[in-house]
Amino acid sequence: MEVTMRRKQIILLVASTAIFFEALDIAILNLAIPLMQKQFHLDAETIQWVQTVYVLFYGGFLVIGGKLCDTIGRKTIFLTGASLFLFTSLGAGLSGNFILLTAFRALQGLAAAMVMPSALSIITNTFTEPAERNRSISIFSSFAAIGSGCGLALGGIVATYLGWQWIFFINVPVITVALILAYRYIDKDVISKGNRFPDIISSILLTLIIVLVSYVVHNLPGFSKNYLLLSSFTAVIIAAWLYFMRRERTQQQPLIDFSLFRSTGTITGNVITILLGAFFLSYLFLLSLILQQNMHFSAAHAGLLLFPFSVLSFLVSRYVVPALFKKMTVLQTGILGMCLMLSGSLLLMISIIYDHSLPVILLSIACVTGSGMSVCYPSLTALAIRDIPDTQQGVAAGICTTSYFIGAGLGLSLLALGMQLLTSATDAINHIPVLLVSCFALPGVIWLVWVRKKIC
Repeated sequence: MEVTMRRKQIILLVASTAIFFEALDIAILNLAIPLMQKQFHLDAETIQWVQTVYVLFYGGFLVIGGKLCDTIGRKTIFLTGASLFLFTSLGAGLSGNFILLTAFRALQGLAAAMVMPSALSIITNTFTEPAERNRSISIFSSFAAIGSGCGLALGGIVATYLGWQWIFFINVPVITVALILAYRYIDKDVISKGNRFPDIISSILLTLIIVLVSYVVHNLPGFSKNYLLLSSFTAVIIAAWLYFMRRERTQQQPLIDFSLFRSTGTITGNVITILLGAFFLSYLFLLSLILQQNMHFSAAHAGLLLFPFSVLSFLVSRYVVPALFKKMTVLQTGILGMCLMLSGSLLLMISIIYDHSLPVILLSIACVTGSGMSVCYPSLTALAIRDIPDTQQGVAAGICTTSYFIGAGLGLSLLALGMQLLTSATDAINHIPVLLVSCFALPGVIWLVWVRKKIC
């Protein structure tokens, strides 16, 4: 019994470590972006692709990653995804040009889409007792929250004193150890012969569509110079979308079961989650540039400034959110969270107008990263899955996560488009890009208020 418990603890540590670095990898990049921008001599609109491709590939392949766990095996997918994550981390750190770095980041997103669902599947199948399973999932989720929180501070410190390349290199030794332990301790896969192989073609089509949409949106200001290329990509998008929808209607096991989207709550939860993803990563992107380019903070200084708000986010998630769910409906909690997001962006805009007032910026960060995200994400996920049958809630939650990452990638592209059209070519960020980010949160607030009578 003691050996079995020790084995379970090692498996939990391995899975939690993997999800820690997956969450870390999104957050850690934000404060290193200005240093990458400086080295590669790129504008703010172009450098955002290093984050955009990661979240788009992550979101595009996340659902298929979960389904592959059932057909190929959760251990096999975990080892494959973690190995790819290790290889791409090393490749990203060694990249000598921006195109190569972006390619490795895209593959990192694919690797994360394999690691996340397989790690969760390993935990739920290792810990079978309800109380034990709930505790292990709670620990697993805490590692994800800690990874996201530490990334902001750690990314700034590592990038300042070791170079931006080391935000990728730090993954290598830890993931290597995790791979060895996973191979040694995770049980062999037992695969049911009755499982159908998932529709990988639809997953590739979905990812192709969202990446091309992001590219076309980003390059619209130069349409007159590249009209043949952009027109061709638009035609490919339309053709791929029509083929994707046809496949989804004819497949026995479609990638996305659109019959799940019958209730107002499910539609609302996913649509607002798309807006949340667009808002949050765009906000962090601008915040990093404002702190380092406008206010001339070092990446380390900016990271240390943001770290207390990561602690605040953890405390809000742990103590405040459960209390809110007891006193308010899921919809009311979602409205509160989106109002915090909108308030944070408006405060950031006001701080820029009034000579970068630090107290106002700190209040903005408290609204968004310190509390708003912790309130929004669980409430919108709960809203998206509450009308779904118990047997399909896992799939619905995966689709909601996919919505978040797709929104994040498209949001960064729309922000880049707005910055090209409405701002001058200067290193400093003015209030207009922040106003654009606010436009992601405002429709979310309006939508939630509008449907409150339809969702009891």
